[in-house]
Amino acid sequence: MHSEESKEPMRYVIIGAGAVGGTIGVRLSEAGRDVTLAARGAHLAAIRADGLTLNTPDGEYVARIPAVGDPAAPDSGVTDATLTPDTVLVLTVKSQDTEAALRSWADLPVQGGGTAAERLPLLTAQNGVANERAAARLFDRVYPVCVWLPATHLEPGRVVASGHPYSGMLHLGTFPAGSDDLARQVSADLAAARILAPVRDDIMRWKYGKLLRNLGNAIQALFGLGGSANSSANSSANGSADGGVDERRAAQVAELLAAVRAEGEAVLTAAGIPYTSVTEEATERGDRVEVVPVAGQSRQGGSTWQSLARDAGSAETDYLNGEIVLLGRLHGVPTPANATVQRAMRRAVQERIPPGAFPIAELTALPG
Repeated sequence: MHSEESKEPMRYVIIGAGAVGGTIGVRLSEAGRDVTLAARGAHLAAIRADGLTLNTPDGEYVARIPAVGDPAAPDSGVTDATLTPDTVLVLTVKSQDTEAALRSWADLPVQGGGTAAERLPLLTAQNGVANERAAARLFDRVYPVCVWLPATHLEPGRVVASGHPYSGMLHLGTFPAGSDDLARQVSADLAAARILAPVRDDIMRWKYGKLLRNLGNAIQALFGLGGSANSSANSSANGSADGGVDERRAAQVAELLAAVRAEGEAVLTAAGIPYTSVTEEATERGDRVEVVPVAGQSRQGGSTWQSLARDAGSAETDYLNGEIVLLGRLHGVPTPANATVQRAMRRAVQERIPPGAFPIAELTALPG
C-alpha cells in the first residue's frame, strides 16, 4: 500500500518557512510541485501579501505559494481540506519549537479519515538528533533529513539561499534506519528542484556527523568567525581593534571550537553512536553545494547567528551542544566546553546580546 501511494504526485506542506523551509518550498514550487507554507507573524503576513522571495546566486524568485499559520492559532487558514492523503509534511522549525509544532499538526484530520500523525509521512529537516524521537512519539512514519543548505532568513517575506550550483544537499531515510519508496520519490522531487537528496539507510549516522559540525554554531553566533559583518561587534566586545587582540581572540575561538568537537566525538564514541567523518562529508558534498555571494553579499552567519540577529528570543543550542552535554552525563564523559557554550548562549538570548558581541573573556566566569 505504501509503495502504491508513493507513486502518485505528492503535495508538500512546509512547517516553518524560514531559511531552510523557505528555500525548500520555493524550489519545489518552481519545479512544479504542489506546496503550502506554514509560517507565523510578520513573515506569514508578508508571504500572504506579496509571496515569498528567494534570492539565489542565479537570480531572484518570487513564489506565490499558499500560506497558513499555526493550526492552533486563530485565523490560521488551516481547514479540513488542508491535508490530503498524498501530503508530505516537512518539519523545518528550530528544535526548540518542535514539540509545539508536532502537537499543532499531529491530530489534524486528513481527507478520507484519520489524522496527520496516523496517515502522513513527516520529514524532520532540522539540525540536531532529538527531533526524530519527539516526532516518533506521535507520528507513525518519520523520515530524518540531514540538512546541508546554506540559507539566511532575516526579514519577513524574504530568504537568501547561497548554495550553488545546487541550493543544498538533504540526505534522508526512514527512522530509525532504512529507506523506502516514499523516501526515493521525495529524493527525486528535491533533485528536480535543484536540491540534492541522497537516500541513506544509515541516515542517523549522517545526522550525528552533522551534529558535531553544528557544535560550532553557537560559537560563531557568540564571537564571530572572521566575517567582515562581525568585525565591528568583535572589536567592541574586546574594547579594541588592535591586531594583537584580534589574533588572541581568534586563537581562543579556535581552541574552543576544537574543544567542543573533541568532547562531542568522545561522547558519541562512549555511547557507541556511529557518525560520519569530516572527510566523508566533504567528499560527498564536493563542489556541488558551494557557498557563494548573492547579489554581491556574502553569507553572514549560520542558523544560530540568525536567531541572535533577528532577536528571536530563543536558540537551538540546548539541542546541539546540549545534546552532547546530555549524552556526556548519561555515559560519564565530562563536557565542560559544551556546557559553557550552552550557558553563554542562553545568556546571550536573555540579555539580547547581538551576534559577535559576547565578551569571550567572560566565558571563564561561567560554570562549566
